[in-house]
Amino acid sequence: MLILALDTSSVTASCALVENNKTLAESFLNAKITHSATMMPMIENLFRISGKDIKDVSLFAAVSGPGSFTGVRIGASILLGLAFGKNVPCVGVSALETTAAPFVNGLFRDKIICPLMDARRGQFYNALFKNGQRLTKDRAIGAFELSIELDNIGLPVIICGDGASLFFSLVPENSYIKAPDALIYPSASEAAKLASLIYENAKDKTVYTDLNFRPVYLRPSQAERIKKENNKDQT
Repeated sequence: MLILALDTSSVTASCALVENNKTLAESFLNAKITHSATMMPMIENLFRISGKDIKDVSLFAAVSGPGSFTGVRIGASILLGLAFGKNVPCVGVSALETTAAPFVNGLFRDKIICPLMDARRGQFYNALFKNGQRLTKDRAIGAFELSIELDNIGLPVIICGDGASLFFSLVPENSYIKAPDALIYPSASEAAKLASLIYENAKDKTVYTDLNFRPVYLRPSQAERIKKENNKDQT
């Protein structure tokens, strides 16, 4: 199975071709350039250097959120455009689970893996993992509320994700471990492997179509919040 996976959910952008759990090619960019301008050239380059073709793809995967509203929408739009009319499965993967993926096995199994994405307005998108299992659902949570929860668990904690530095600036007195910079962001190759597991273990594989693919936002967008506030003011 050849999987094309992409991630535009955070400040970074990445895409990967993964075949039978082996990464054939991967591209990663952290240059603060709009994902809509960079992702398609990155994908085209993957096919060029790998010798593969879009027709060879047997599963499309994308990080479907939570994360940047604009970024998640860009990723979803590109995935749906590439998959349109091809009758190829499309699988969405959690940004938080993708970020945690490099840490959930091996030496880190006995630690709490805590991916964080800056959700603005004093909150983080977050989930907790241990021994390869979820401890919480994807959620939006404040730094101090999360810190209290982690301290109550009483186990070593690894902080990863693009919100890590901000979290440490807000909760400086702690014993948490910050992930290495090379592993702090989500990776499209990890998203591909997670998508493969989701699809292989699905009881009903027919639900994974381009028509059923949905971004996950957790919170209303800024535009939606402003509209709601304006409607309140007018009543």
